[in-house]
Amino acid sequence: MSPKKLVILGGGGFRVPLVYGALVGSFIDEVVLHDVDTSRLSAIGRVLRGFEGGPRVSATTDLTEALTGATFVFSAIRVHGLEGRVIDERVALGEGLLGQETVGAGGIAYGLRTVPVAQAIARRISLVAPDAWVINFTNPAGLVTEAMSRFLGDRVIGICDSPVALVRRVLRALGRSSAFSYGAAGFSGGSSASSSDGGAGASASSSGGGVGSSAGAGPSTVSVEYAGLNHLGWLTAVREGERDLIPQLLADEARVESFEEGQLFGAARLKALGAVPNEYLHYYYDHAAVVQSLLAAEETRGEFLLRQQREIYTRLTTSGADARSAWDAARRDRDATYMAQEGLGERDAESVEGGGYEGVALALMTAIATDTPTPLILNVRNRSTLSALDVDAVVEVPCLVDGSGARPLPSSGLYAPGVPLVQRIKATDRAVLEAATHGSRAVAVRAMASHPLIDSVPIARRLIAEYQGRLPELAYLS
Repeated sequence: MSPKKLVILGGGGFRVPLVYGALVGSFIDEVVLHDVDTSRLSAIGRVLRGFEGGPRVSATTDLTEALTGATFVFSAIRVHGLEGRVIDERVALGEGLLGQETVGAGGIAYGLRTVPVAQAIARRISLVAPDAWVINFTNPAGLVTEAMSRFLGDRVIGICDSPVALVRRVLRALGRSSAFSYGAAGFSGGSSASSSDGGAGASASSSGGGVGSSAGAGPSTVSVEYAGLNHLGWLTAVREGERDLIPQLLADEARVESFEEGQLFGAARLKALGAVPNEYLHYYYDHAAVVQSLLAAEETRGEFLLRQQREIYTRLTTSGADARSAWDAARRDRDATYMAQEGLGERDAESVEGGGYEGVALALMTAIATDTPTPLILNVRNRSTLSALDVDAVVEVPCLVDGSGARPLPSSGLYAPGVPLVQRIKATDRAVLEAATHGSRAVAVRAMASHPLIDSVPIARRLIAEYQGRLPELAYLS
């Protein structure tokens, strides 16, 4: 295999060591970290030196230099940093609305300042590294992937760890193996070696989202059906032969409340829905209660992360402490407190372990590089997969990945009661893309007003005005 170079955009980001750790012993030969902040690059570089057996690492602030010769590009940028996330949250909360980074007013503000940057990066990749595969983890992931696809086509693929984490928690609650296949596609996968880091790998047994049997075991007999948009999807079936196990699960209150989504939504709610929603649906189903909880909290999630990261980056750059150990302690604290304000409290080890976006990324890259057919839940262009959406809409669905990229597998369709919400959120995404393309403040207001958690033109006008006043990246809107 020819040498493989991975470029990580946002290379000074806190979670970069997770990606690098997954690469230990992998086929990737070189990792180039790109960031606009040299101090953060230096800090993360110190953490990466604590890993043994990983690819060689270099760092640069020059985007063209970073991209030249890239095989894969992993995009995980955050325009205006965590300070921007805090603004997203506080401005929305000032109107009594959710400011979460991918949902509602905060997600729209984040998208409006990120899309122009992401598209500029996509244009540069198309010129400098046209044969590279782009893996997008930049939030809002579905929206940004669709924005980049206008320049990169199917060579940009969005990833998220939420769907596979949901599936694994449900299978654990059912007492079934974490190996599974996709029922609507009839793809059962096959066994192959698991990844060298003991986590998510590239095979059908990958805990990063690959499906099929565990290494050395027989084919899986459990299949799952999942579809939607990023952070807006539903697990609608878990089939064992011809039998759907979801009704059995939802009838057992103790089992439902043993896993994260059951705790968020409650057994009665899930039984009424007849499906298990992605955890982010909590922001839609329980918007008022979530906002009330956030308003009562001493700090927002963004403020917590900003405070934590300022402390850890200072420590990494100014002390002689073991950088990897210091980073790992901060990561565990971050993971354990995820969605704590939304009602989960401290997460246990099994819930934290459930996903792993770094494993999804490695599984995706390996399937492409080795031309090994691997099913993964990904964000890709819809084509004709979900009839409720157009062919160019980026959706989050099971795909089959090989050397030619990712293609959606046949689907049983969207969770029927969720179709209107999915269509409305996709319309909001499209308005954000239109506003970014034309620099239109009026269209940005329309995007805000069209979101079901806002649904008000006067409030949308105030939100856009406040965000523009506090985020210089939105000065292009006029």
